[in-house]
Amino acid sequence: MQNKFDFIIIGSGIVGSLLARELSRYEVSVLVVEKEIDVGMCPSSANSAIIHAGYDPKPGTLKARMNAEGNKLWHEIAPELCIQFKETGSYVAAIGPEELPDLNRLYEQGIKNSIPGINIINRDEMLNREPLINPAVSGALWAPSAAVIDPFGAVLAAAENAVVNGVKYIFETKFLDFILENNAIIGVKTGKGDFYCDWAINSAGLYSDEVAHKAGVRKDFEIMPRKGSYMVFDAAKFSINNVLFQVPTEKGKGVLVSTTTHGNVMIGPDSQASENKDDSATTREGLQMIELAAKKLIPSIDVKNSIVMYSGVRAAGNGNKDFIIEIPKEVKGLVNLLGIDSPGFVSAPAIAKRVMELLKEAGVKFIDKKTFSPVRKPSPHFHLMSYKEKAELVKKNPAYGRIVCRCEEVTEGEILDAIHSPIPARTYDSIKRRTWLGTGRCQGAFDYPRVIQILAKELGISEPEVTKKGRGSELVFRKTKEVIHE
Repeated sequence: MQNKFDFIIIGSGIVGSLLARELSRYEVSVLVVEKEIDVGMCPSSANSAIIHAGYDPKPGTLKARMNAEGNKLWHEIAPELCIQFKETGSYVAAIGPEELPDLNRLYEQGIKNSIPGINIINRDEMLNREPLINPAVSGALWAPSAAVIDPFGAVLAAAENAVVNGVKYIFETKFLDFILENNAIIGVKTGKGDFYCDWAINSAGLYSDEVAHKAGVRKDFEIMPRKGSYMVFDAAKFSINNVLFQVPTEKGKGVLVSTTTHGNVMIGPDSQASENKDDSATTREGLQMIELAAKKLIPSIDVKNSIVMYSGVRAAGNGNKDFIIEIPKEVKGLVNLLGIDSPGFVSAPAIAKRVMELLKEAGVKFIDKKTFSPVRKPSPHFHLMSYKEKAELVKKNPAYGRIVCRCEEVTEGEILDAIHSPIPARTYDSIKRRTWLGTGRCQGAFDYPRVIQILAKELGISEPEVTKKGRGSELVFRKTKEVIHE
């Protein structure tokens, strides 16, 4: 790989990958440096999966502007990149008459933030739209521009489109430091050597504060991670078609009950301060809290029907409740993106556009790339096809006729597609996120052995070398009936 690029992006989350895609429109060289084994393994794929309408951020803030602009952009980007995206709208449900006045405040904020179509509906209308809602509901704020999205699928789609258009990604590569010359960044030091650049872009999410400090800027800024837990329910046991929020408090938007692009219902998150940025373990207290809070919205929720629990960590900044998107004056050649917490996902495409504006204002000249294609054609999803389409696909490639995951009807052909895609899947979880394999009732119990065999064969490694999510997460250490000789 070459070691000199026009731009180096640190971090492959949703902001980093959409920015890589934006830069790939032009005749520039771009490298994305990622410490994990795959894209989007941090907050970008463990969140509420909501494209927020934009009534919640404080009017006049960068968050409010980026949220509103980002919402509009997602409605354009999702079809281009063939991302699973469902235009659901969202409701903030007031439970009891005492919460009803809070809807007026949110409505006024929404009007100031130029959010289209928002209005307050009465109790009877809310009960008509969602029969499972708490009968004590007194009204709701309806925001029609909200949507749900497959968050990892969105990161992957942006990254794959960027790669097809010339961007380079390098994984399992930890950023260590900047290379400075005459108070200008000319490169980055990584665990896999030095790479040089004209511009470095700090899109490191939870670690963006540490990256900024290496450049000698924003020394007073610190990421204060907050962990939130979620539960996902068996679609055959419990379903709704809406996105339901509680009336927010000073601590945030609160626990939601939401449909997903895959048809399951998800509840969460809580909000717990965490000293460890990598701590994504669920806790009994956290899960009990989101269960209790979710039942305030939908009393009939039964956690016995949940099929998986997980946690995500948000990159909240200390004392700063707004996004920081800047080219700092203290050092040349750096773009700083700090404190991109909620609503960071919906804001990501607008943040990418804003970075491009800043670079142009700084004097960077961009030449359009004539070969750029904004369209990404995804691999087939067998379970979404008609019987006729399935038959035609299997006729062309028999691998699509071999079911590996029964719950989600994922085929060997789809697994092979994932392994040999522009951003190759090299672990079990990487395949899981791309195909939805292992996310049904059995949570992978049926498909594990076959997936391990396929990964080992395609990657040219032994089965004990296959991992769940990278080094240290090996799935097996020998064959079941293999004799160990000491």
